[in-house]
Amino acid sequence: MLKLPAHFYTPLLLGFLFAFTACSGQELNKGTETKTEQPDQQIADFVVSAFQDSKGNLWFGTMAYGVARYDGKQLRYFSIKDGLESNTVAHIAEDTAGNIWLGTHNGADRFDGTSFTHFGVEQGLHGPGCKFLIDRNGTIWAGTNHGLFQFDGTRFNEFILTKPTLEEISYKWELGKIWSLIEDSKGNLWFGRDGLGLCRFDGTTCTHFTEADGLCSNNVTSIVEDDQGRLWISAISSDNPETQNKGGLTLYDGKTFTQFPEVKGLSQNDIYILYKDSKGAIWICALDTGLYRYANGQFTLFDKNDRMDLTQRFAVQGIQEDKNGTLWLGFSGGLFRFDGKEIKNVTKNGPWD
Repeated sequence: MLKLPAHFYTPLLLGFLFAFTACSGQELNKGTETKTEQPDQQIADFVVSAFQDSKGNLWFGTMAYGVARYDGKQLRYFSIKDGLESNTVAHIAEDTAGNIWLGTHNGADRFDGTSFTHFGVEQGLHGPGCKFLIDRNGTIWAGTNHGLFQFDGTRFNEFILTKPTLEEISYKWELGKIWSLIEDSKGNLWFGRDGLGLCRFDGTTCTHFTEADGLCSNNVTSIVEDDQGRLWISAISSDNPETQNKGGLTLYDGKTFTQFPEVKGLSQNDIYILYKDSKGAIWICALDTGLYRYANGQFTLFDKNDRMDLTQRFAVQGIQEDKNGTLWLGFSGGLFRFDGKEIKNVTKNGPWD
């Protein structure tokens, strides 16, 4: 991955890299901040996050045009001119009070429905690449390139995670970067970290899992828990030529890690995004392969859409199921929706229904 300043996360965004470097990575290029005009037909060239709030509004984070909100009738953009700190919005969450949190190129912005409040270095939140977890107690956690932070209601405070013992250090973007953070059904917090594998925090201690335990690589990008209480874990390769092609998908049942080398694109491949839908199916976004659905013990691949010219590497960067069961997919190439049979492009003019 090109080493450029980044947000959300980290390396350039998948789409931007695909277009200009043929590399794989899901990072945001700060240079795009200067673009504020909206694209012609697509809602954005790179839709990097998707979310539905408690009121039913759909939110789509873009790489250079801020965040777009669709309320069922109108598509509206919020950008720097409206009070956002950055026009790159790579993660979206909602807190227990109904505020919308936007992980941007430069810290976090909280939107109360009227105005934005920024949280950056002065408010204790360090590093680009902000992603959120709101736990069962309503506590807001933020993971960035510089580690983990906890919100006390006023400011963010750094939360130090221990590190595993590794014979060799190899990472994708920045050692210790928090790629993913979730809370499981037992109340454990799990963190996917760049170069440091998977970390479980039970409220007192950290337990570490690495390649030595069965992960595809120590660069863990996404974690979801299925209805059986098992963890699905995605990983990517590093920039070290000696440790490339180590990404893939791993299933952890609490005792054993299982990989899937027999399934195309699920081993020795970069997988950035996992998602569980309302029916319990697990969705796996495999770079250069397509979108897998795992249900009833089987993987089903969806590798076509109606605008393959826009999505040559099938790089899904955001996924969200709406209240009607439709999946919204943010691609390097634009916004798409999946009705259970076909993946179709959604422009500014729709189709939204």
